[in-house]
Amino acid sequence: MDYRFSDRVQTLKPSAIREIFKYAADPTVVSLSAGNPAPEAFPAKEISEISARILLEHPIDALQYGLTEGYVPLRQHVSAYMKEKHNVGRAFDDILITSGAQQVMDLFTKSLCNEGDVVLCEAPSFIGSLNTFRSYNARLRGVPMDADGMNMDALEQALKEEKNAKYIYTIPNFQNPSGITMSLEKRKQLYALAKQYNVLILEDNPYGDLRIKGDYIPTIKSMDEDGIVVYAGTFSKVISPGMRVGYAIAPKDLLQKMIVCKQGADVHTSMWSQIICDEFITKYDFEAHLEHLRELYRAKSALALRKMDECLVPNKITYNPFEGGLFMWCTLPDGVDMPAFSKQAVLRKVCVVPGNAFLTDESAPCQSFRINYSSPTDEQLVKGIEILGQLAKDVL
Repeated sequence: MDYRFSDRVQTLKPSAIREIFKYAADPTVVSLSAGNPAPEAFPAKEISEISARILLEHPIDALQYGLTEGYVPLRQHVSAYMKEKHNVGRAFDDILITSGAQQVMDLFTKSLCNEGDVVLCEAPSFIGSLNTFRSYNARLRGVPMDADGMNMDALEQALKEEKNAKYIYTIPNFQNPSGITMSLEKRKQLYALAKQYNVLILEDNPYGDLRIKGDYIPTIKSMDEDGIVVYAGTFSKVISPGMRVGYAIAPKDLLQKMIVCKQGADVHTSMWSQIICDEFITKYDFEAHLEHLRELYRAKSALALRKMDECLVPNKITYNPFEGGLFMWCTLPDGVDMPAFSKQAVLRKVCVVPGNAFLTDESAPCQSFRINYSSPTDEQLVKGIEILGQLAKDVL
């Protein structure tokens, strides 16, 4: 049969990362391509205890339908936590529990964008969000990154030129894939520009709790006195990605449209997952758990950096400094074919993600690739970087 796909999906391509997972599934391949938390990061014992208690004491709460807006205690506790810890949330805001932060991008874009509307994105940026924006036939315009975040001159130029720009998408903390953290000064400039040009900001902060060095920087949403920032948070990187629990904190009028869209998508996020998240953050020492994660990633990143300095830097591969998150952004010397390098790495049994996968224009030239240091074992991390170092030596 000749399947006639909708105009919205005709040009969509599979996620490059998900395609790479097919190679990474080979047990002989070292995968430095995933974005998964470390296996040691999961509070499996606590989740098991909570699950047993839920099913014994109040099973129907977890097994029955729930509100689209989310499990009420979880909404209340997350709202209070974000207000107390990060000064996020004003009288005009409310909270929606979503099926992972990825759904925030989807519901937000569905609520706002018509075909041809423009989304201004960091270049590079997270492939999952870029594909979501593309799925609504939004036109993406990339804004280059400096060492301290989005280039503000380029952003303002884009805002002047793109009259139908709907919002600016940013990952200000330990950006995926570049690892860059936006400075406080640039966060203020970004907010001022969005207000001046009457566009919204979608602030995606999945890694904010995973700071391993440096000083905390306030969120852009904490500056929001005008109802122009939507904040996307998640429990994926701090409790479990498989449970699919995220949340949006946004102005109520905007959130109401996102709620209607969610009703047509999945009705509500898993009640079981929501209750587990609520009990974990309220009945266990959540702050101690976060510190455990930071210590874990501090140690793993230190090992990765030592091997990078030993194996890659002498072969002219550079990397961005980072203060947290899960990723390292590596750049090959000019003249080296990055896609060919990445393919050769696969043949040598190590997977990285080619950098062009993270661009608004995937056909644009790119010299970089992304490494994930959180999910491999220490032995795999060492082996994978050593293979990349030898490959670089051979190529150069």
